[in-house]
Amino acid sequence: MSAKPSLIKRIFLLLWNTINGIRKFTLNLFFFGILAILLIAVTSDEAVKVEDGSALVLNLAGSIVEQKRQVDPFEAAMKSNKSNDAGELLLADILTIIDNAAADERISAIVLDMGKLRWTGVSKLQTIGEALNRFKASGKPIIAKGNSYGQNQYFLASFADTIYLNPQGSVQIEGLSRYRQYYKSALDKLKINAHIFRVGTFKSAVEPYIRDDMSPAAKEANIALLNDLWASYAKTVANNRDIASDSLVLNAQDYLAELDKAGGKSADMAINLGLVDELASEEAFRLQMIDLVGKAAEGNKYKQVSLTDYQSLITTLPDLLIEDTVGIIVAKGTILNGNQPAGQIGGKSTSQLLRKARFDDQVKAVVLRVDSPGGSAFASEQIRQEVIALKTAGKPVVVSMGSYAASGGYWISASADYIYATPTTLTGSIGIFGMITTFEDSLSSIGIHTDGVATSEWAGISVAKGITPEIKSVIQRHIERGYQDFISLVANEREMSLEAVNNIAQGRVWSGQKALELGLIDEVGDLDNAVAKAAEMAELTDFDTQIIEQELTPQEQFIQEMFASAAVYLPQSDIGNSVIEQLLIKWSGVIDEFNSFDDPNGMYLYCDNCTL
Repeated sequence: MSAKPSLIKRIFLLLWNTINGIRKFTLNLFFFGILAILLIAVTSDEAVKVEDGSALVLNLAGSIVEQKRQVDPFEAAMKSNKSNDAGELLLADILTIIDNAAADERISAIVLDMGKLRWTGVSKLQTIGEALNRFKASGKPIIAKGNSYGQNQYFLASFADTIYLNPQGSVQIEGLSRYRQYYKSALDKLKINAHIFRVGTFKSAVEPYIRDDMSPAAKEANIALLNDLWASYAKTVANNRDIASDSLVLNAQDYLAELDKAGGKSADMAINLGLVDELASEEAFRLQMIDLVGKAAEGNKYKQVSLTDYQSLITTLPDLLIEDTVGIIVAKGTILNGNQPAGQIGGKSTSQLLRKARFDDQVKAVVLRVDSPGGSAFASEQIRQEVIALKTAGKPVVVSMGSYAASGGYWISASADYIYATPTTLTGSIGIFGMITTFEDSLSSIGIHTDGVATSEWAGISVAKGITPEIKSVIQRHIERGYQDFISLVANEREMSLEAVNNIAQGRVWSGQKALELGLIDEVGDLDNAVAKAAEMAELTDFDTQIIEQELTPQEQFIQEMFASAAVYLPQSDIGNSVIEQLLIKWSGVIDEFNSFDDPNGMYLYCDNCTL
C-alpha cells in the first residue's frame, strides 16, 4: 500500500530537483557574468597601444552583414568568446576601420587574414575592395596571407599588393553553380500531395515539390544569371592581378597539365598562374613582416594591431549639431510578419522604423538599405505602404540594394524615388507563389480516414482531407491577382508598360548590372552614392547621417553584455564552440526556413535563387 505514495514522492522530488537546478544555473550565470566583468575591468590593460609603423591586421572571421542580428541573452551565454567563426562583422565597421587606417600615421600597412571568413555576398566584398583601393591610394601597401584561399577569400585577396600562400596551401576557384534537391518522387512514395499555386515561368521556388529535376526555364535563367555574376567576379580579379580572366578556372585537362608542370604542388601551380606572389610559412611570413614594419616592442611579433583592438581606438566624433539628417534604415533578411528583432525584417517592426523617420523633423530624407530575398507578401506590402507615406510627407526615399533585393525585397524597393544596386546584386524575381501540402492519401495508406460535415466548402478545408478543384481554382485566382498587382506596381513606379514588365518578370532573377539595362534600377552604386542622392533630392548641403534602428533597453544591453562575458567560463567543445552553441547553429537554419513561411494569406514573394 505504500508503493504509490513512494512513487509520488519520488516524482515531486525529481520535479523539485529539476526546478532548483535551473534556478541555481540561472543565478550562477548572473553571478559569473558580473564576476567576469569585474575581472576584465581589473586585469585588462589600461588601453590598447599602437606602435608607429604598425600593420593593421584585418582578421575577418564569421559573416559580413549589413546589420547584426539581436542575440538572445540566453543564446549569448551559450556562446564562447574564444571563437568568432560563427560571428557577424558589420560591413560599415570594416569600411570605417579601413578609411581611418588610411589617414592614421601610426598604420603603415594592412594585412588581410581571411582564414575564417564565411560565405559573404560578392557585392559586400566589392565594397570592401573599393575601401582597400582607397587605402592603397594613400601609398600604404596591402598584404594578404593565407594557408589557402577559397573563392570569396581570394576575391578580396586580389585587391592586395602582395599575396602570400602557405607552401602546402592552394587557391580554390571553382566558378558558380546552382544545384538543389528535388522531392517529387519522395512525396509520391509518401503519398503527400503538394498543391502548388504560382505565376511566373521562372518562379522556381516550388519546383522541388512538383519535379525531380530543374525545369528547362529554370536552367535557362540560372545559367544566364551565373554567367553574368561570374563575368563580374572574373573581370575584377583579372584586373586586380593583371592576368587573363579565363585562367581563373581551368578545364580538367588544362588543370592537370598545369599541376604536372608544378610537380603536383598546388601552391607552385598558383605561383605559375600568377594567382599569388610568394610562398611563405607562418615563420617566413613573420620575418618578412618584421622586415617591412619592424619588430614589436614586446614579444616576437611584427608591429601590429588587430581589427577589434583598432576599432576600440576609433573615437566617435561628437555631434556636429546639424539639424538636417539623412536617415538610414536597414532591411536585412527574410521578410516576416509582426515584430522581429534587430537584424531581421518584420512587417510591423520595419514599418515602425520608417514611421519613426517620417515623424522625426530632423530627418529630411531616408535611405532604405535592402538586403533581402523577400518573404511574406502581406508584410512586404505593409513596409511599402510606409515608404509611400514617407514620400507623401515630402521626404525622398532612396533604396540601396546589397547582396540581394529580390521578390519581396524588390516589392519594398519599387516605390522609392531612386534605386541603386551593385553590379552583382541579385534583384527582380518578380513573381508570386503559394503552396498547401495535404496528407489525405498518406493517412489513408495507414488506415486513417477523415470524414464529417461542414456548413461550407471553406469550413471543410483540412490538410488531412485535401482540397477540392474548386477551392484550388479560387486560390490560383488570388495568386494570379497578386502577380498582376506586382507587375502593375513595377510598371507604375518604374514608368514602364505592363507588357514590358511582364516580359522581364515571370519570377526571373537578374544581376544588378542587367537590372540597370532593363530599367529595374536607376543606377549602379553603393550606400554612399545612395546617401548623396537622398541629400541631393532633399536639397541638403550640410547634413549628417543617422542610423534608425531598434534600440535595446539599458537592462537588455546589460544582460546581453553580462551573459556574453560569462560565456568564456563555460566548457568548450573540441572545435572551439560551446556544445549547446553547436546545437543552436545546427537547428537555427531549419527554424529560420520554417519561420519564413508565415504569410497570413499563404502568398509569398520569395527568391529561392538568392542562396547562390
